[in-house]
Amino acid sequence: MSDISGVICPLLTPFEADGRIAKDLWIAHALRMLDDGAHYLSPFGTTGEALSIGVDTRMEALSWLVQAGIPAAKLLPGTGVTALADTTRLSQHALDLGAAGVMVLPSFFNGYVGDDGQARYFLSLSKSIHGAPIILYNIPQNSGVPISPSLAARLNAEAPRSFVAYKDSSGDWSNTAAVLSAAPALSVFPGSETFLTKGLAVGAAGCISATMNLNAPAIRALYDTARTQSVMEGQEEVIAGFRAVIQKAGLISAMKAVLAVTQNDPRWLTLLPPHLDARIADGLALIRELAPFSDHLN
Repeated sequence: MSDISGVICPLLTPFEADGRIAKDLWIAHALRMLDDGAHYLSPFGTTGEALSIGVDTRMEALSWLVQAGIPAAKLLPGTGVTALADTTRLSQHALDLGAAGVMVLPSFFNGYVGDDGQARYFLSLSKSIHGAPIILYNIPQNSGVPISPSLAARLNAEAPRSFVAYKDSSGDWSNTAAVLSAAPALSVFPGSETFLTKGLAVGAAGCISATMNLNAPAIRALYDTARTQSVMEGQEEVIAGFRAVIQKAGLISAMKAVLAVTQNDPRWLTLLPPHLDARIADGLALIRELAPFSDHLN
């Protein structure tokens, strides 16, 4: 397994009303997530609305984090888009900054090419970035293209120093378990903290969870206790309850609505098209609904 492990925060991206990334809020949120216990930050994943943000903007904003003093070695940015040239450009920029690795979607839309076509895409990327660490990002309900356990194993076997990890946001534990079995050398990360202790028990490396943006201290505490001692009674249930409320409400807009209220900053309400903006009323309602599962949202 690679050295990449722990609980990883796929950062939300705050925007000004005109769609520009809110630089001060973006940096402050990233710093807060590290302070709250995230081992790594993963900007520009699904949670960060990456595919609604242009390539140049993504590179500029990633540079802001490093310029603000965030260790580049704590960054695992999402860089996958459909065109290999753009994925390569985003990836190389992140690696030039010193990022620990890059998280890459399959070449979505082109599902008909199958595992052989996706293998060509990923291996071409690996060669172009000189074998730097890649986290395979599986989210087939969004991308329309799965990274199968057999493809993950194939890539790790052909380029073990490059294909080091796998994020499974399918929500299907049987797929996660199949990847763990097929490619035991990969660091495997379920995409939800609800699978954190179950995953750690069978060799997973941690989790990469959207709700780290709101509940990082509790998720980090669960990781630490699961690694060192028995999990406290009710600890998992409280965290799962928190996740269920946010997931049901729509992860990105729900979390932004809550942050708009708790930080008294309406910029959190802005999402980029095709997403719909968040609403203060929803944030207030969610804070009430989350009360049994959290004492830090007020």
